[in-house]
Amino acid sequence: MSHTIYEYLLKTIWGDDLNLSDFQGKKILLVNTASVCGYTPQYAQMEELYEKYKDKLVVIGLPCNDFGTQEPGTEKEIEAFCETNFHVSFPLTLKVKIKGAGMHPVYQFLTKKELNGFADSEVEWNFQKYLVDEKGKLIAIFASGVEPLSDEIISAIEK
Repeated sequence: MSHTIYEYLLKTIWGDDLNLSDFQGKKILLVNTASVCGYTPQYAQMEELYEKYKDKLVVIGLPCNDFGTQEPGTEKEIEAFCETNFHVSFPLTLKVKIKGAGMHPVYQFLTKKELNGFADSEVEWNFQKYLVDEKGKLIAIFASGVEPLSDEIISAIEK
């Protein structure tokens, strides 16, 4: 039986609850991020995308150290890095585990068809993107190399 993303809770980088049900009626782009990755410059496009579509889209960055230990910093360091280098204003979460034992429940939803009703997937690397529609259903998965301002992502947002 498939569920919606609204059944899950995240914690912001400051430790506050980030209730995904608060975003009903908007699409949600969830991206596992890292500060010392070749894809790290995508933060700039993620911010631009968020600013351009904030009336109908929320971008959520989920820092993760599961790939090449490319997110070694503390939450305070991650927040400072994102603010100083990319002026990030979209929500960032506490570091999450997205592979193996201890996988965050949001990533269980995103990667298991039995939960999301869309597809089984595996997070291959940092900056993989998952797009959820206005009703909380997973509708698209984008590889790390697909840039946030790509035609592929823009057209999925504008549908």
